[in-house]
Amino acid sequence: MNIKRVTKYIGSMITLEGICMFLPFIVSLLYKEETGFYFFIFAITLIVIGEILKKLFKADERFYSAEGFVTVALGWVVLSIMGALPFYFSKVIPNYIDALFEVVSGFSTTGATILNDVSVIPKCMNFWRSFTHFVGGMGVLVLVLALLPTQSENMLIMKAESPGPQVGKLVPKVSDTAKTLYLIYIFLTLVTIISYKISGMPLYDSICIGFGTAGTGGFVVTKGGCADYSLLSQTLITLFMLVFGVNFNLYYLVTIGKIKDAVKSEELKVYLLIILISIGLIFVNIFDVYASKELSFHNACFQVASIITTTGYAVCDYTIWPMFSRCILVFLMIVGGCAGSTGGGFKVSRLIINFKACINEIYLQLHPNSVRVVKFEGKHVNSTIVHSVFAYTLIYIIIIIGGILLISFENFDFETTFSSVIETFNNIGLGLSKIGPNGNFSIFNAKSKLVFIILMLTGRLEIFPMILLFSRNTWKRSI
Repeated sequence: MNIKRVTKYIGSMITLEGICMFLPFIVSLLYKEETGFYFFIFAITLIVIGEILKKLFKADERFYSAEGFVTVALGWVVLSIMGALPFYFSKVIPNYIDALFEVVSGFSTTGATILNDVSVIPKCMNFWRSFTHFVGGMGVLVLVLALLPTQSENMLIMKAESPGPQVGKLVPKVSDTAKTLYLIYIFLTLVTIISYKISGMPLYDSICIGFGTAGTGGFVVTKGGCADYSLLSQTLITLFMLVFGVNFNLYYLVTIGKIKDAVKSEELKVYLLIILISIGLIFVNIFDVYASKELSFHNACFQVASIITTTGYAVCDYTIWPMFSRCILVFLMIVGGCAGSTGGGFKVSRLIINFKACINEIYLQLHPNSVRVVKFEGKHVNSTIVHSVFAYTLIYIIIIIGGILLISFENFDFETTFSSVIETFNNIGLGLSKIGPNGNFSIFNAKSKLVFIILMLTGRLEIFPMILLFSRNTWKRSI
């Protein structure tokens, strides 16, 4: 294990986090909030620590897949530990486990919270919560790679942090790929924020909700959340949540004029099909729940978009919906967005590959001598990727079962227990029963919150980096 090179990357992440903390400090100056001073102190501290780590060790050139996974997993853990400090030392969140939960929920773009009323905390603190969504949405290390010169290990790191079963270069250099992704991400975020402001949303809210939409996070800045905004604003939020749930590679194809190739995407078609079917079924099922069919349709559209993209905003209490509609929402919680998007969950691409592989296995039972391969996006899927998806699916199920068993000691009802694990592991931010739109995670004890913290990080990093971080073989040799 090349600890020195891993340390240099983590140093870069800490420096970047320190620079980011100047933004909430500026917000505190604008609103004359004394708590913003903590962001200034920790910004300087983190930059100094990061630069020391970058220059302290003279690393050799060895860098393998093990180093890539460790860099990503350990980097996110360190980033979260440091990011919680302003909350804790300012006493805005006086319990450190709660502060850590909040910032992990931010960076992992989960959006779950332990705060009962977010409108009473300083605006600089709410800004930091929302900004962590923006930073974590595309990936902290993707941004680091965009700023660093091209190196041979960049693809290893990018693969370890990027959501989905596979990642590749958009352009020849990995650093240029990272820059391209972030430029598209920033452009879409700016369009989102400007659209919200034009729709009548206050500028501060537009920025914070824009960050949450872009990162498919879910933190809000008012007690009523997105329900406090106009129907036009809510409609725009619905639209942009769906936009950020799409694979960013498709947006790149659009920018270079290959619109037909983007539209032909199999994953995009299935993603949109699931959304349309879910909206239709829920609309029919909740037709009489609200005063008008227009409102029923609006709420169905918003919540389907919010759940499948794992953003986690809410404009209504969907826990009063019939069981059929709530079951559809649970299905959407698991499916999640597209690979290469800022959304969490299992990913539509894995769902497609699993389904096609199962169909092939059924066919082979009838025709054992035939040869069939899994095709995705018009190409043959390597058997290694198929096996990886199967392995991911099995581990995914095992982690969910394990999480449910651990949280069951709280003795809450099954809907609360089950959805809390699904919510945190899939980085959604919304659950059922006690942790629905009107609830939060303050009801859980410290041990359960630590479980949720691990689940959020494991889900955001697609399982394997966190598992390999704690594997003895990872630290013994290079893989």
